Amino acid sequence: MLVSTIVRIGGKGEGVADDGRRAALAAPGDMLNDDGTLTPGLHRQTPPCRHFPTCGGCQLQHLDEDAYAAFVSDRVAGALAGQGLTATIRPAQISPPRSRRRATLHADGKGGKVRLGFTEAKSHAIVDITECHILAPDLFALVAPVRGLLQKLRLKGRADVHLTLADQGPDILVTGVKADGLSAHDAIVDFATAHRVARFAIDDGMGPETRWEPDAVTITLGGVAVPLPPAAFLQATPEGEASLVAAVREAIGDAPTTADLFAGLGTFALALPGRVYAAEGARDALFALKAAANRAQRLVFAEHRDLYRRPLTVAELDRFAAVVIDPPRAGAREQAEALATKASGVIAYVSCNPSSFARDAKMLCEGGWRLDWVVPVGQFRWSTHVELAARFVK
Repeated sequence: MLVSTIVRIGGKGEGVADDGRRAALAAPGDMLNDDGTLTPGLHRQTPPCRHFPTCGGCQLQHLDEDAYAAFVSDRVAGALAGQGLTATIRPAQISPPRSRRRATLHADGKGGKVRLGFTEAKSHAIVDITECHILAPDLFALVAPVRGLLQKLRLKGRADVHLTLADQGPDILVTGVKADGLSAHDAIVDFATAHRVARFAIDDGMGPETRWEPDAVTITLGGVAVPLPPAAFLQATPEGEASLVAAVREAIGDAPTTADLFAGLGTFALALPGRVYAAEGARDALFALKAAANRAQRLVFAEHRDLYRRPLTVAELDRFAAVVIDPPRAGAREQAEALATKASGVIAYVSCNPSSFARDAKMLCEGGWRLDWVVPVGQFRWSTHVELAARFVK
């Protein structure tokens, strides 16, 4: 009888045994039998949600706390090893259950009944959720009411519901649905009033149109209230944001001048000391950051700049004592090439993709930088999505 032990979790969430075999929904310490069945080990827990594993919102609810934290760290270590790199990997920072303040749910009104939730793994089928252990309670409390609203709006096909927890309360953007006429207007107003919604917007393909916003919606970043565009990018949890900001601030220290690249709404720019140059390609985020920085009299100069088409040159980078970079999942190959030849200073690199980070890190190291340390961050709890912050010194 062939029996092996699950020793780690692979990048797609599958268990990897000591003999190389792989098994879905396995946990480290499980025994993988020759018929493919699993004998539970010490790091398996009972998944808290009834929708697991059908719902694609989570892939790893069967792992206990230690095993999940180890997976988050291993994803970073494995990506670095794939590029021949090593670094001090600090303990993983894991966001608690029910802490997600930003999520996109999918809706389908075919057949006359609206289904609302996450899609199944590797499928477009929607899981009509009745519980969720990752969404912040204030957001999950809206799931049933939003489902009822979409029913009143006579949703026939597919739609997306973008939920964000702003300073003033829940911010909702629904895309892919029309809401014309007096009855639709009244339904939205009644819903928003009853559930204390901060803003409700509709995007039927022509851009977001606000239908309800009694007070200007903001999100506080670095102690500054920043105007929040509908469905704007925001770190998924307050705890994840705090971990990344703390790592960035430690990495750059008291740098008098910093370039914040892919600055977004100012998650890092507004939390940094000294003078900050912030480059961002999305105009709505840039204008929000600029308005907030000016109002708070922060020393932040924000510029609209597509860093893929026009990355900062070496001469521009050499003006700054520190650089903070937080690119999308694809990484920042073009910008990393210029950073690699920057003469001196420190780099704080924040990433939502360990693989593209490791590729860029290799370019930096080949240019004379040293990867000092990495902090893995698991703010998409129980998913295979891993983020990190790292420090490079010349």
